[in-house]
Amino acid sequence: MARRVGRHRLSSVIPLRRSWENAVTAHVRQHLRRFFDTHPCKEHTWNRGPAVRDLPALRILEFAPGLRTSLWVYATVGASEACADPRLEFVLVAPAQNTRHIELATMTAWYHLKEKLGLGHTLPIGEPWLPGSLCTSMLVSLPYPFGPELEHCKLPDGGVRVLWLVPITEPEKQYKNRLGVEALEQQFDAAPLEYWRPDRGSVVAADAG
Repeated sequence: MARRVGRHRLSSVIPLRRSWENAVTAHVRQHLRRFFDTHPCKEHTWNRGPAVRDLPALRILEFAPGLRTSLWVYATVGASEACADPRLEFVLVAPAQNTRHIELATMTAWYHLKEKLGLGHTLPIGEPWLPGSLCTSMLVSLPYPFGPELEHCKLPDGGVRVLWLVPITEPEKQYKNRLGVEALEQQFDAAPLEYWRPDRGSVVAADAG
């Protein structure tokens, strides 16, 4: 998982068109819309960059605050078509509406196509998550804020898992690489982790572990 993914300089989004949907992506979309049913939703796609060529069916759902959470949620629809094993979609929780999160979700789906992401993997984004943030990577984690009801999207042929992208700092990534994801999550629990804050400090020191 070491290959660096630079930021795709993509500038705009275009409206959703549903002619691309197959049975899997339609089911994933319904699963997400049902789970976040109290949240106003918009659907987006980037109009430039490698994901347009490599993942033309990819869409990003943007959920405004609602009963499930007071934060913004960005979810992929179509990342599960990038790689059949594991078949994954991803959610990113954000403090405010920002097209940066549409970009990051798109990058993640493309990275999954190229590198086959999985639980506990880290995705280097090569720059701060948001301006002023110390977080420069994403950790692929269980969706703890929402539980297994969101995680498991059941299908007749097995299903899709919805995993959580947690922005983490470089010391946190190094700590995970040395001691494992469970050890890092224990540090998150002890802090406790304010995962929605781009300006949060690292929960571990640079030389921890």
